[in-house]
Amino acid sequence: MARARFAAGIGALAGLLLLVVGRGLVNYDTLYTLVWGRDLAAGELPDYDVPLAPTPHPLATVAALLAAPVTRLESGGVAGEVAANGAIALAFVSLALLGWVVYRLGAAWFHPAVGVLAAVLLLTRRPVLDFGARAYVDLPYLALVLGAALVETQRPKAGRPVLLLLGAAGLIRPEAWLFAAVYLLWTRDLRLLPYAAIGPVGWALYDLLITGNPLHSLTDTQDNAAALERVTGLANVPGTVPRRLGEILREPVLLGAAGGGVLALAWLRERARLGAAVGVLGLLAFCVLAAAGLPILGRYLLLPAAILVIFAAAGVLGWLALAPDDPRRRPWQAFGAVVAVALLAFAPGQIDRIGDLRRALAVQATIQEDLSALVAAG
Repeated sequence: MARARFAAGIGALAGLLLLVVGRGLVNYDTLYTLVWGRDLAAGELPDYDVPLAPTPHPLATVAALLAAPVTRLESGGVAGEVAANGAIALAFVSLALLGWVVYRLGAAWFHPAVGVLAAVLLLTRRPVLDFGARAYVDLPYLALVLGAALVETQRPKAGRPVLLLLGAAGLIRPEAWLFAAVYLLWTRDLRLLPYAAIGPVGWALYDLLITGNPLHSLTDTQDNAAALERVTGLANVPGTVPRRLGEILREPVLLGAAGGGVLALAWLRERARLGAAVGVLGLLAFCVLAAAGLPILGRYLLLPAAILVIFAAAGVLGWLALAPDDPRRRPWQAFGAVVAVALLAFAPGQIDRIGDLRRALAVQATIQEDLSALVAAG
């Protein structure tokens, strides 16, 4: 019964998010994933040598393979629409799950009210809604990594469940490999090594089976970044990270995260320690990708952004985790009031940005429909 209520709640939230943005679309990367899954289902190897092919994500491609029998992708066909709509539905479910996990983390680390505010803040950021509406694989990845953090919060040194979630995440994005490695070192339990290796070993085996080169995803992504003249390199990280995080979160949330992080680490260190560690590791993983010559994209910062959202909510309401007679409540409440006023002042602008997103998605959908009509007409 509890599982049924949970599934119904996630479905209702996913539907609400779809109503907020108006529609969903399938982005370039995910569309290729659907095509590659169809190829595998037909007994053919995916063609990764097409110009500027996106990076393959093994777990996403396997998911497309499993769905291929009922969603054979054909240009302009009903089955193709089923495949695209299935990817969009999964994206909105992932977005809803992400909101739920952020709520649970905020509640576990600080207070249920912090969790509610954190989820609301995250799910009203235009870039987060944008990536969800366009069915990027970054949303399932993010839900899996934060889900691992939630399991660890509930059961310290849980071991295998945490690494299984990170292993699944590591078959979507390589940043999870760093989380798994650090977690293995922290537990000092070498029996967990096979689970920590799921991501890198699984990805290398996938590339080897498909292309004959276990490093295909790395080298091909580096080549594409060079061809598209993407911003790469560790030297560009200091100038890129603050700007991209600002684009995702906006000024009041950054203010709340800065003050909330300081207050939480000063007065609720045990509660805040895991969140701070996850945020720092997320930034470190971003730096590793940049140093490896991979593109510096804003969506690669969604994990640190989600952690900052939780600390921003803690900046507003984290004082609820202190005892009622604790004298530290008063200064924390004062800071929270300042951030709350800033959030309210910026709310109309945030609503306008979501409106702009709705219009942008509508325009792109119209363009895609026109192109589909041209293809159907020969």
